[in-house]
Amino acid sequence: MSNPSPAPSLSHHDVEFRVRYAETDQMGVVYHTNYLIWCEVGRTDFIRARGMSYADIERAGVGLAVSELSARFHAAARYDNLIRVRTTLAEIRSRSITFDYGITNAETGERFVSARTTLVSIDRAGKLVALPRGVRALFENGT
Repeated sequence: MSNPSPAPSLSHHDVEFRVRYAETDQMGVVYHTNYLIWCEVGRTDFIRARGMSYADIERAGVGLAVSELSARFHAAARYDNLIRVRTTLAEIRSRSITFDYGITNAETGERFVSARTTLVSIDRAGKLVALPRGVRALFENGT
């Protein structure tokens, strides 16, 4: 297996939004699976900020499938909190990309969740393949 490339400096991207009522339980607390959706929002926004949409990656012949996920819950977000998802490129390899996420209250800095996902590059048949050169370059070159 190849050695990972170092993550470029300033390799993070922030996205902000308000907690919607539908994302909460009866007590106004965000239901835990929504944090994983927010990681996806952060990741796809990160990729778009690099100059390519996720749909463009799929058109290049590959999909990015989550192969590992970890999350640590620090505090509960609540209805109408302004959320900041900071997505950071942690590692790029020939067939995988790892992202770290910090989900916080954008107004107070309170930390809600720390998470990490590793995504693998797969072809349309679901087989593991190398990331296309153009896709990998988006992450290796930084912005």
